[in-house]
Amino acid sequence: MIDREQVLHVARLARLELTDDEVGRMSEELTKILGHIEKLQTLDLTDVPPTSHVVEVANALRPDEVTPSLPRDVALANAPAVQDGGFLVPSPQA
Repeated sequence: MIDREQVLHVARLARLELTDDEVGRMSEELTKILGHIEKLQTLDLTDVPPTSHVVEVANALRPDEVTPSLPRDVALANAPAVQDGGFLVPSPQA
């Protein structure tokens, strides 16, 4: 069972603020997910090829072609703070 402290630890790492109700619900949901993973680990999958999609996907990605992008001054025009030609992001709080 995933306990309250583990949920709060993961929430802090993900920078999520959870209510007490959400912490309880996440504990139950994460416990169920890990239970399903344990069931999957009991299966013999040696002859099953790895897949990236459950169903066949054609043309999932566009061609990787260089195209013009926004000029830096336009991209940063509405930024609340800029430093060294980029977005200034506040330091994470411990």
